[in-house]
Amino acid sequence: MSAYFAALAEALKTAGIFQPCLLLDLDRLDGNIALVKARLDPNLAVRLVDKSLACLPLLSHIGKKLGTDRFMTFHPPISAAVLEAFPGADLLYGKPMPVEAARAALVRGGNGWSRVCWLIDSDERLAEYGALATELDIELRIAFEIDVGLHRGGFASPQTLSKALSALASHKRLHCEGVMAYEAHAPHIPGLFGGPAKALAQASERVAAFVARLGPDQRRILNIGGSKTALLHHGGIANEVSMGSAFVLPSDFDTAGLDGFQPAAFIATPILKVVEPMLPGPPAVTRLLQALGRFPRKGCYLYGGKWMAEPVFPEGMKTNGLLGQSSNQQFMGLPADSVARPGDYAFLRPTQSEAVLQQFGPIAVLAGGRIVDRWPVLPMM
Repeated sequence: MSAYFAALAEALKTAGIFQPCLLLDLDRLDGNIALVKARLDPNLAVRLVDKSLACLPLLSHIGKKLGTDRFMTFHPPISAAVLEAFPGADLLYGKPMPVEAARAALVRGGNGWSRVCWLIDSDERLAEYGALATELDIELRIAFEIDVGLHRGGFASPQTLSKALSALASHKRLHCEGVMAYEAHAPHIPGLFGGPAKALAQASERVAAFVARLGPDQRRILNIGGSKTALLHHGGIANEVSMGSAFVLPSDFDTAGLDGFQPAAFIATPILKVVEPMLPGPPAVTRLLQALGRFPRKGCYLYGGKWMAEPVFPEGMKTNGLLGQSSNQQFMGLPADSVARPGDYAFLRPTQSEAVLQQFGPIAVLAGGRIVDRWPVLPMM
């Protein structure tokens, strides 16, 4: 991996990037997209998660490769940007929006928001959205959030969904398009309780039980899964899966369901100082902690820091709790034989892509060993 990161560093220097940035390896990204195409059940479509890939050129690149214009959205400002950038886009909310947030978006957004399907997780929210549609004199598309084992909310049983569907009849301007299920718990179920495979099977069975309560014209969106589980679904009743983070593979997504995928996004930042570190206070305390292996004999300070990320290069670079973290100059321990120098680049692998991709301004896009573009990211707010 040393040669790989040395090549990334050289590309950044050639491009004149000497501050913290988010680097996207387009060749690795395309390899991950190819794995999705090869492994995805042919009966399933992909809905791209915009919060995890909050960059319009990135969403466009993946969408074109996969032939999808479906998006799962979570935040009205990002939803508005996606609607404007992709005239044929179909958006499904991945979490229920407060009805006042929906009202504000609909009042400001105009006709484009007819391509949005709102998520309903309770009888109360169904009534609120019914009243909103009547108030604004518009038709609203909705999908029901169903609980298939994660227990994060939504309709808990097919019977409660049937009750909501009965109530739907009184809201003439609401149109049910289907259901959204999320089974993020499945990869983490221990073998003692049947393991991930059993949890996924149970989730699929529960989805089928809910879908049985829907009418024939209420089954356009039968959504299940996320990045960790999307490629593990085969033969179920669902017709689409949601994927986002898998394409760039942050470290939280190192799971069996994404075996063979490669990390494609890194935080790159210059090393400001290389030091023989000392703790404040008597030097003897530092020497004792070093002798005990609690404090490094060599270290460095980075340009920036305190990111949701794990150090990956220089080799052996580690955070150290004794000096804490800093968003200005992050101290990192180094092996005693490290040859890192000021001006070199350090690389960290994000633990998640959500929010992290948006922290550094335009993304530096690497292809064929050089920086070929800078892709603007969507604003956090």
